[in-house]
Amino acid sequence: MRLAKFLASAGVASRRAAEEIIRSGRVSVDGLPVTDPARNVEPDTHAVTLDGKPVESEPDRVVYLVNKPPGVVSTASDPQRRPTIVSLVPGSRRLYPVGRLDIDAGGLILLTNDGPLAYRVTHPSFEVDKTYQVRVANPPVPERALRALREGIELEDGRTSPARVSRIGPGRLEITIHEGRKRQIKRMCEAVGHPVMALQRVRYGPLRLGDLTPGAYRQLSDLEVDLLRNAGRGGRRGAARSSAGPGRPRPR
Repeated sequence: MRLAKFLASAGVASRRAAEEIIRSGRVSVDGLPVTDPARNVEPDTHAVTLDGKPVESEPDRVVYLVNKPPGVVSTASDPQRRPTIVSLVPGSRRLYPVGRLDIDAGGLILLTNDGPLAYRVTHPSFEVDKTYQVRVANPPVPERALRALREGIELEDGRTSPARVSRIGPGRLEITIHEGRKRQIKRMCEAVGHPVMALQRVRYGPLRLGDLTPGAYRQLSDLEVDLLRNAGRGGRRGAARSSAGPGRPRPR
């Protein structure tokens, strides 16, 4: 197994981030520093350490659903020392976010140490739906703008796939997409003359935000993880509402 893949499967970081960690010289194999992400390792025979601490090959896989408040960055660390999404879930596990939300956006984001699952739900080929509720400028939103969003918007990086869009108030929309382009919802709404004033993600695949308060989190059940793993194209579609899920929201 390649060293970068080993770190990713151990929940240290995503594959790309693991490659950068290795190149920085922080990883050793059998006591010797390694900077080649393609170095082969055997989990049962090689001792791998990160910053001098052993890396376990088979960690307990966990997934947390977090209600990200605006002002929190969707990264594991931040050079500007802004609060990070990972800091909302205390503990010793190395977690990293599944996808991102802009710093001024809020709502549902997942944290996990399960690299294959994170890849499965974020790769565009699997088309996992994500639903957002947005408050927009220049209300009310006319039918022609809704129709344009539903049919696809021509952006600078190409035409968007058709979205599911409904009006839930004079200046409020609910939009479901399966793509994950940078600032996509904001750019789509701006293109039809209704810039986004506030944005919240309320659903990711089969999971719903429910009544989880900003900054709170909960661990997904095995059933919810299974539904998530099989969401989108090529998976067994199902639905699991957060409000009906096991457990209560835990405080920050």
